[in-house]
Amino acid sequence: MPKYVVRYGAMRFLGVFATRGSEKYRRASRVIARTNRGLEAGEVLCEATDDAVQYLKDPPSGQILRAMAADDENELAHLKAQEGQEFQACQSLVLRLGLEMQLVDIERLFGGERVVVYYLAEQRVDFRQLVKELAGELQTRIEMRQIGVRDEAKLLADYGDCGKPVCCNTYLSAMPPVSMKMAKIQKATLDPTKISGRCGRLKCCLRYEFPVYEEIQKRLPPIGSEVETPEGRGRILAQEILSEQLLIHTDDERRVLVNAGSVRVLSRKGDKKKFDKSDKSDEGRRREPPPMPTSDEDEQAD
Repeated sequence: MPKYVVRYGAMRFLGVFATRGSEKYRRASRVIARTNRGLEAGEVLCEATDDAVQYLKDPPSGQILRAMAADDENELAHLKAQEGQEFQACQSLVLRLGLEMQLVDIERLFGGERVVVYYLAEQRVDFRQLVKELAGELQTRIEMRQIGVRDEAKLLADYGDCGKPVCCNTYLSAMPPVSMKMAKIQKATLDPTKISGRCGRLKCCLRYEFPVYEEIQKRLPPIGSEVETPEGRGRILAQEILSEQLLIHTDDERRVLVNAGSVRVLSRKGDKKKFDKSDKSDEGRRREPPPMPTSDEDEQAD
């Protein structure tokens, strides 16, 4: 019995679904499937091979019932139009009840088993009365789901600054945290308006190349290290990580860019051994005494 990876739901869940018999589906085929939430429309992404499934963490299971027919497409379009009216009804109830929450989106399952209400809230919200009145008006089960700003972008965003559909809206099944360190090591601009995504947080794509930058940086001597190069001795001012090059400030007050492989490290940043810049010869070089240890107060003053 073939199995496929299927994307379904407003939150773009990924599941491994089996077929009823020996039916086979192509990539991007629209299907009707039975999920753990009910009857839903979905899209076939690929066959559920071992290589594909290893990238999914505890994927839900389900069953593909049939390929989507013309009647199913019409019913799905009708449900989408109905969601707009239900959103307005829910928004009116939120305002009347004075709930401190921001309504984001409403999703009605294809089979009508439930309506999922997505909302933002800074604190816990008592929505029992809202659920009671909304269930009476819509005549179905109501599921309230609190989400974050990244999930809001996943539901509503369309295109990113790169001109392509936002990653969270297309293929990302999980959104791990992104730190400012990832932007700094890639020498991305630190202007928040340029490194922030549609959600207002740091762009998810800053994570994509970060492991490569981190791996290469480990092989390079740190900034501030004293080195010997074909251009002479000097100190490392900056690293060009992807090209594996170093910007060196030489003893004769020049700045040169050299390959990291042509550099011999004399002392790394933080070593006690100090390099005497006034002496250019290897023999008879004067040695400076090691620096006095600094206190915590001295380090803070620096």
